[in-house]
Amino acid sequence: MASPPLFPTFPDLKGKVALVMGIGQTKVPGSKIWGNGAATARALSSNGCKIFGCDINLSAAEFTATRLREEGGTCDVTTADVTSSASVKSVVDAVMAKYGRIDILINNVGMTRPGTPASISEEVWNQQLDLNLKSVYLACHHVLPIMEKQGSGAIVNNASIAGVAYLGKPQVAYSTAKAAIIHFTRVTAVMYADKGIRLNCVVPGMIYVPLVESLGRSEKEEDREVYRKITQHNVPMGRMGEPEDVANTALWLASRMSKYVTGQAIVVDGGLTSSTGTGWEGAKL
Repeated sequence: MASPPLFPTFPDLKGKVALVMGIGQTKVPGSKIWGNGAATARALSSNGCKIFGCDINLSAAEFTATRLREEGGTCDVTTADVTSSASVKSVVDAVMAKYGRIDILINNVGMTRPGTPASISEEVWNQQLDLNLKSVYLACHHVLPIMEKQGSGAIVNNASIAGVAYLGKPQVAYSTAKAAIIHFTRVTAVMYADKGIRLNCVVPGMIYVPLVESLGRSEKEEDREVYRKITQHNVPMGRMGEPEDVANTALWLASRMSKYVTGQAIVVDGGLTSSTGTGWEGAKL
């Protein structure tokens, strides 16, 4: 029996132009896993979208682009500092110069640094909010006027369950930024609802991405210990999610199948944030 397709097909996406901020991924030798942004680009590409992506690490972006082209997709990539307005504008200008429109914007950039309000430095706090939150604002700042002129567009912002619950890891700046993304999406969606533009959030939980895999393969004991902590989870479904779980949610939100959905945050976490983390051994339903 043939394996089911990784991604559903939405005919309305064919020929659309998608800008993916944070398209690169960690390259793990011999691995077939995709990162969240790369998997989302793959899902869109499999539906006939023309992909334009950026990443601070050009080689990471080119790795994704090569994989997409090998599957018959169209993908251009460039490097960009998503915390710089000039750099983001340069990416947007490049997409417009090539295609003359932007139909879909995926904001996927994110990285966490540990710290409590008392321990985190002001410098790291600012860096975290710039990378995780300001980047979303800047992309929307430069893309929304284009979509408004077109009279259409779909924006999908990648948040995190760290923005809706404490996960046992002190990462106050990251959590604050991700919570702010959810609310930014909600209020901006209302502002643009009558302009043919929809904004929604994907809120991933524990996802087995290449970075996690690389930690498990590391020669450093401290990296392997981080891997063990990540993979020893209490997700009710009993497993971590896959990047394709995130990608399929973003794909649906970008398509006309979700045409009456805007301002929403869709949690993709296997039930983790709906659980107390406690249970009864041997319980039967």
